[in-house]
Amino acid sequence: MDALNQISTTLALTMGLAWASGINLYATLFTLGYLANTGNVDLPPDLQIVANPMVMGAAGLMYCIEFFADKMPGVDTGWDTIHTFIRIPAGAMLAAGAVGDLNPAVELAAAIVGGGLAAGSHATKAGSRVLINTSPEPFSNWIASIGEDVVVITGVWACINHPVLFLIALAGFIVLMIWLLPRIWAGVKKVFSSIINLFRSENTSTGQNPS
Repeated sequence: MDALNQISTTLALTMGLAWASGINLYATLFTLGYLANTGNVDLPPDLQIVANPMVMGAAGLMYCIEFFADKMPGVDTGWDTIHTFIRIPAGAMLAAGAVGDLNPAVELAAAIVGGGLAAGSHATKAGSRVLINTSPEPFSNWIASIGEDVVVITGVWACINHPVLFLIALAGFIVLMIWLLPRIWAGVKKVFSSIINLFRSENTSTGQNPS
């Protein structure tokens, strides 16, 4: 039973950090560092660096910037685009670090799966934001962003304190993500197609000579 609990705890931490990083990396790092410094979690050696005050300070600063950037229509999509190259590798690194010093094959496997999960959660977040930005009012961005922050912070806490329940919830998220992503992608293509057609029509009308 102890071995099973250890496996579920490690798996939940590994997948939980990767999943959360794809949505909000800085909230993930800061929450993990806070839980480590308050004695709520004993981090594996490769993750203890996140409890360093300098790392927490940098994560907290970047979270404050993202807090506002993520709530501005259009800016949030640009922010997500840039963070495609940050969240996914970071998710893979955190997943690899969470398994501890087992062996290189296990760490590489964790990095591959963690990177894939971070990519999935990031794509779901970024794609849904593109669709939300088609709404004329700004409140949906705030609601979505605050909801994501709450989900990430709660998810990091849950993967540490209630690993089995978290893994069940994560399995549900993965199923939902598989169902949603093709629909989100179709909606994103439609949005960008409409934008391209709008620019084309404006250029055509601008190039016409008055009669």
